[in-house]
Amino acid sequence: MKSIKNYFLKGLLYLVPLFAVVFAIYYSYNFLNGLLKPYLTGMWEYLGVLILFILITLVGYLGSVIIASPINTYFKKLLNRAPLLKTIYSSVKDLMNTFVGGKKGFSEPVLIKIQDDLNLRRIGFITSEDAGSLGLEEGNVLVYLPHSYAFSGNLFVVEKKNVTSIKKPSSEVMKLIISGGVTNIEDKNQ
Repeated sequence: MKSIKNYFLKGLLYLVPLFAVVFAIYYSYNFLNGLLKPYLTGMWEYLGVLILFILITLVGYLGSVIIASPINTYFKKLLNRAPLLKTIYSSVKDLMNTFVGGKKGFSEPVLIKIQDDLNLRRIGFITSEDAGSLGLEEGNVLVYLPHSYAFSGNLFVVEKKNVTSIKKPSSEVMKLIISGGVTNIEDKNQ
C-alpha cells in the first residue's frame, strides 16, 4: 500500500505541471481568440496563436531577467556559505544540463572491455577525452557507465585501447542501457 501511495504521488508530480501548462495555454488561446475574433476573419483568425507564442516568450524573457537573475544571485551567495550543498547542487545541475541543456555530455557511446581474460564488456559514454587534467597518464579517457533502471552510474578511467566506439545515436544507447537491454535500438540519425 505504501508503494502504491508513493507511485500515485510521483504520478501527480509528473502530471500536474503538464496539465497546468496545457490548461493555461488552452485557456489563454481561447481568451485571445475570443477578443480578436470579432475583428479578424479568414486566415487572420489564427493570429491568436502567434500572439500567444509571443506572450509566452516575453514572459519567459522577463522571468529570466527580472525574477530569475536576482533569485539566482541570492541563491549562489547562499550556496557559497554551504560548500557541501554547492557541490551537490552543481553536480546535479551539470548532469541535468547534460541531458536537457546545451552541453551534451553523453554524446559518444562506447563499449569498454572489463577484463582481458573474459569476454565481458560494458556500454557507457565517454565524458572526457582528457584524463590528463586529473594528473593521470596519457592514453586514458573518462567513461560514464549508467546503471539499468536508474539514473545513476559510475565513472571509470579506462585505457583507450579498451574502448570501442558504438556507431549508434547516444539517445538510443541510453534508452537501451536504462531499460536493461529490453528496448530495441532504432536506426535513425541523432
